[in-house]
Amino acid sequence: MSRHAASADIFMAIADPTRRALLDQLRSGEQPVKQLAEPFAMSLPAISQHLQILCEAGLVQMRKAGRQRLYRLNPEPLKQVSDWIAHYEQFWQEKLNALGTYLEEES
Repeated sequence: MSRHAASADIFMAIADPTRRALLDQLRSGEQPVKQLAEPFAMSLPAISQHLQILCEAGLVQMRKAGRQRLYRLNPEPLKQVSDWIAHYEQFWQEKLNALGTYLEEES
């Protein structure tokens, strides 16, 4: 899989804890890369690479304001993740209900 194809995959993009933390930070609104990088013990270029992957996956949008690059969250693609997880939530709910029924019958 090419780097672009891998980074455009939402699941690959959110697999990294740094990228998930960046998404959490962006929930509070648009921010410049320098502000986004503050909580992390890594270089600005490393944070920029993470942001690029999030942009390629459509989870973050970037705009230029003078010399600054401002990033903001685009949560719509996360619906794909939510929809996928919902199938497993239903599966596990059915399993837990069956376990509850079994335990009630055994007691």
